[in-house]
Amino acid sequence: MIEIRHLKTLIALRDTGSLVEAAERIHLTQSALSHQLKDLEDRLGCTLFIRKSKPLQFTSAGMRLLQLSDEVMPLLRSAERDLDRMAGGEVGRLNMAIECHSCFQWLMPTIDSFRNNWPEVEMDFTSGFSFTPLPALARGELDLVVTSDPLPLSNVEYVPLFRYEGLLAVAKQHPFAQKHFVTEQELAGETLIVYPVDKERLDVFSRFLMPAGLEPVDTRSAELTIMMMQLVASGRGVCALPNWALTEYLERDYVRSVRLGQNGLWSTLFAAVRKDSLDSAYMKDFLRTAREVSFRTLNGIQPVPIGE
Repeated sequence: MIEIRHLKTLIALRDTGSLVEAAERIHLTQSALSHQLKDLEDRLGCTLFIRKSKPLQFTSAGMRLLQLSDEVMPLLRSAERDLDRMAGGEVGRLNMAIECHSCFQWLMPTIDSFRNNWPEVEMDFTSGFSFTPLPALARGELDLVVTSDPLPLSNVEYVPLFRYEGLLAVAKQHPFAQKHFVTEQELAGETLIVYPVDKERLDVFSRFLMPAGLEPVDTRSAELTIMMMQLVASGRGVCALPNWALTEYLERDYVRSVRLGQNGLWSTLFAAVRKDSLDSAYMKDFLRTAREVSFRTLNGIQPVPIGE
């Protein structure tokens, strides 16, 4: 009566708090997800969550099924890994690099989980601001690259992980702190604090300022996010970062955030993988683990819509 797909649906609904986002996360239409839930409720003879509640609230029956989901799904994942190992899929290499310099908040727990589950897969990690990892991936020197800036490489597949919004961090006393969003023209009048990479690789330039034919008054670089936040808080400039990277500093009331443009500046984070590696069991498991850990640990991210 209760199927694995039902448990996955309930977990997605709990994690996102929204029928729309839950449907996107498990790659269903909202109509199909609603029909699935209604069918399950009819089978069980009870409702599982309160319609139109904000935030979404589960009934006692729904909470019991969520408890079952949290017990069953890890066991299922463990069994799938064991079967993959029995089929000889446990030996391999996973050398990775990141172009997203504030990804460690979710990437490190992902790597820890993966190492525990795939101890015989050799792992290595490369990072650096002067390093260009995507060509190295195409040449076979790397196996996975985390990036928000895909390049058209014939033997590389870009697997979407999640969508995120880039926000502008400003000092609490900055005039922007009272605004809902800033325009390209307003940002052009500021000193922009950035990571030391080519500006074409930064969304705030390539997708916000450059299309408007604008440049900031000045730029200043810093290698660490915490250094950037210290400069912002002391009024030395403003800084564009992913929403999740600012969570800690906003919660501690160090800085304020404002949207880039009226509709916000949204981007997709990808895992770039060579096409000949996509079918390996450990690569599939790493990508699945990365998504799960991301949605469990990060605030403000969204599933990538079907078809994107």
